[in-house]
Amino acid sequence: MMRLKNMIEVTVDFMLLKRKMKSKDLAKAIGITPANLFILKTGKAHGVRFDTLSKICEALDCQPGDLLKYVPDDEGEKDEK
Repeated sequence: MMRLKNMIEVTVDFMLLKRKMKSKDLAKAIGITPANLFILKTGKAHGVRFDTLSKICEALDCQPGDLLKYVPDDEGEKDEK
């Protein structure tokens, strides 16, 4: 699980495993490149559009909270040490 700015943890990989789906299949289903999905999954994206988030939720039959998790800064600092 990767983090955006040490505050948002991206859990798309967990949902892919849970749904037994490959990244390339998700990318195709939501209409983005595998490279852009990789950027999102690794927490290197600066943001995500709501329509993209909606498509991911539809494809994985989940809620936005299943894909993103808030982690307070102090917890992120503990993980990095």
